[in-house]
Amino acid sequence: MMEILVEGARRLGLTLESRHIQLFELYYRELMTWNERFNLTAISGYEQVQSRHFLDSLTCLLALPTSMSTREIPDTVPLQRYGCALRLADVGSGAGFPGLPIKIMLPDAHMTLIEATAKKVAFLRHVVEVLGLSGVQVLNARAEEVGHMPEHRETYDAVMARAVARMATLAEYCLPLCRIGGRMIAPKGEDAEAEAEADKEAIRLLGGTLVAVKPVLLPEIEADHYLVVVDKIAHTPDIYPRRPGVPAKRPLA
Repeated sequence: MMEILVEGARRLGLTLESRHIQLFELYYRELMTWNERFNLTAISGYEQVQSRHFLDSLTCLLALPTSMSTREIPDTVPLQRYGCALRLADVGSGAGFPGLPIKIMLPDAHMTLIEATAKKVAFLRHVVEVLGLSGVQVLNARAEEVGHMPEHRETYDAVMARAVARMATLAEYCLPLCRIGGRMIAPKGEDAEAEAEADKEAIRLLGGTLVAVKPVLLPEIEADHYLVVVDKIAHTPDIYPRRPGVPAKRPLA
C-alpha cells in the first residue's frame, strides 16, 4: 500500500511506519469522498495523490529549520531538529497540502492551516478530526488578514505556501507570519529560479533574504520540483501585508 509514497519518502531519508501509512490511506479516502461533492482537487488518482500531493508536501521537510546554523538545504531530511516543537503555518492550505502530510510526520509540531474558502475549511476541520491530529489550528481567513493578527504575526518558525502565485505575492503572504530567524518555504516548478531572482527585492523589502532554490530530484515526482527557501532576517514593515487581494493584483516590484 502507498508504494510510491513509501519509496519516495525513503529517497528523502524518511521511513514511513505502518501508523503513517494508515493515516495517509485514511486521508486519501476522506479526500476522495469529499472531492465528489466539493471538487477539492483535480488530482484524484491513487498514484497521483501519493506523488503530487503527499510526497510533494513532504519535500518541504528538507528545508525546515534545524538546530544546526546552516543555510545549505540537504538532499535528505536531517535528523537533528530544535529541542522544542516547531511552530508551522501553511498558507492557502486548500485540501491540506503541504501542512497535513508534514503534521503526520511531525506529530509534535504546532500546525496552523490558513484557508479562505469555506468548503475547504470544512474539509480540513473534518479530516483533522478523523485523523486524530492534535495541535492543529484551522483558520478560515485570508493570509492578508492573519498577517496583521498579533497572535500570528512574526510568530512562526516556518511558513509554507504551495499556492500558484509569483514569489513576490507569496512572500507578502508568508513573511509577515515568520519570526526573525524563521523561514519561508515555497514549492515551485520549472520557473522557480527565474522567479526567485526577479522578486529578490520584494523579498528584501518584506524582511527576507533568498537562501536557496533547491532542486528536488525524485523519480516519483515527474514534474520539475524546487523549494524556494527564504530566511527572515528583519521585521516586516507594519504596512504589509496590504489589504486582501492587493498582493495578488499588484505584486511588489
